[in-house]
Amino acid sequence: MTDDQPIAVTCTVNGVERTLEVGPGETLLQTLRERLWLMGTKEGCLEGECGACTVLIDGLPVDSCIQAAAAVDGREIRTVEGLSDGERLNPIQQAFLDHAAVQCGFCIPGVLVTLTALLERQPSPSPEQVETALAGNLCRCTGYRQMIDAAMAASKEMQA
Repeated sequence: MTDDQPIAVTCTVNGVERTLEVGPGETLLQTLRERLWLMGTKEGCLEGECGACTVLIDGLPVDSCIQAAAAVDGREIRTVEGLSDGERLNPIQQAFLDHAAVQCGFCIPGVLVTLTALLERQPSPSPEQVETALAGNLCRCTGYRQMIDAAMAASKEMQA
C-alpha cells in the first residue's frame, strides 16, 4: 500500500451508517462537506482554534478540521444537521431562536453542537459551566450572553 491510496472508513453519521473511501491526509471536515455534502459544519480557521467545525464524535465535541477522517472508522459522528428531529428543532436550537442568540450565524453550528454535548452530559449546568463549554467556540457578533441565556432556557425546557 502506498501513502496516497484511499482508506476505507465505516462510521455512523447522523444515525446513518456510511462506508467511504478517504484520502490519507483528509480531514473529517473535508469528508463531511465534500463527500457527504453536510454543509452545516463550517470551515473556519483550519487549526482547531475557532470551533466553527465542531462535531460530536461518540458524544464528545471535536474540531473536525484537525480530525483525520481515517480515524473515525467505527465511530459515531453527529453534525448540526443531526441535532433536530426532522423539521422539529431540538430545545437548544429553539432556545437560540427564542433568545436572539443567532446573529451572523457562522459560528452557530459549532456552538449548537458544543452545547448539545454539554446538556447531554450535564442537564442542569450553571451559567459558568456553559461559559466554560463555549471557550473553544469563537463568536465575533453576540458577546455570548444570549448564547448562555439560551442554553439555560434549553436546560429548563429539557428538564420539564
